[in-house]
Amino acid sequence: MDSSKVNQLKHFVEMCKSNPSILADPTLSFFRDYLESLDAKLPPSAYGKDSKSKGHVVEESDEDEDDTQEGIKVEEEEEDEIIESDIEFEGETVEPDNDPPQKMGDSSVEVTEDNRDASQAAKAQAVEALSDGNLDNAIEHLTEAITLNPTSAIMYATRATVYIKMKKPNAAIRDANAALEINPDSAKGYKSRGIARAMLGQWEDAAKDLHVASKLDYDEEINAVLKKVEPNAHKIEEHRRKYDRLRKEREDRKLERERQRRRAEAQAAYEKAKKQEQSSSSRKPSGMPGGFPGGMPGGFPGGMPGGFPGGMPGGFPGGMPGGFPGGMPGGGPGNVDFSKILNDPDLMAAFKDPEIMAALQDVMKNPANLAKYQANPKIAPVIAKMMSKFPGGQ
Repeated sequence: MDSSKVNQLKHFVEMCKSNPSILADPTLSFFRDYLESLDAKLPPSAYGKDSKSKGHVVEESDEDEDDTQEGIKVEEEEEDEIIESDIEFEGETVEPDNDPPQKMGDSSVEVTEDNRDASQAAKAQAVEALSDGNLDNAIEHLTEAITLNPTSAIMYATRATVYIKMKKPNAAIRDANAALEINPDSAKGYKSRGIARAMLGQWEDAAKDLHVASKLDYDEEINAVLKKVEPNAHKIEEHRRKYDRLRKEREDRKLERERQRRRAEAQAAYEKAKKQEQSSSSRKPSGMPGGFPGGMPGGFPGGMPGGFPGGMPGGFPGGMPGGFPGGMPGGGPGNVDFSKILNDPDLMAAFKDPEIMAALQDVMKNPANLAKYQANPKIAPVIAKMMSKFPGGQ
């Protein structure tokens, strides 16, 4: 075989390596079939629009894209509502008393010395009634004492203790609150309210009141009640911590699923854009569509009869219909002699450089982009040298 033809064939193979979409031209189907008969593995871009018939998918349908996205969607996890379990408490409680509020003293009344004395006398009668076990009489005498001296915290706190004995915790709490309004440091007020709250099963509030009472004026009764109240208060605290943790973990899982969903959506969008870009690039000829501005409209004119039919579509469109000639006379309009390009080792080497090929394609898409590369020491000389290969370019 003539060495020049071998050299041209070598250049053609090199161009196919750098741009496999050249083989997508229908006129080169015989060449693809020959390569496949040798069990050659061709990239999808070598098949162009026929890729599906060869088992290669270049462009996916919307349904395929939807399937892809569904494949990476985060499964929504249905979680049951958190239902708190009951707490088993120790100790007895009483039903809340719903009697009308007891009579309270009028704090705006001026308390005289005589009133104070009379109040103390009424209190003494209440204590005597208590010793006899007559709780109703004790309440009556203490109510009289409070009316005579409504500024006495001890009177309210004492009546609160009687209501506790009568198992009327709500009434006891009202009196304890009144005592603490008058004297915020009333140990008996905190003690009475703490015991009353414990009777209602208000374990945490009861424990707080009893601890304050113990600090103000410790006694054995407070300590005994605390021993019954504190275990229940601790159970409530542990129960709350447990379910707060469970709710937080549930919320964290929900937030994590939301983060995964957003990541999946972003990944799906990226994959879709990537496939579209690959599909678009496999269909676009990577040669020089439109030609070089100012000198090569319509690509590289001129023919090369006698060789590979159809030339090199996808590389130099409009280019070499007729293929590789026996001696490659210029041929065709414009008298372009492609042997000057194919036999130029510098140009053929440059065509293998992805950066240079990208620049050439950019210029082909928009001739105005040529200005971007005029100062590029790597690309500008290649463009100038190619221009010189055409008539009038010397």
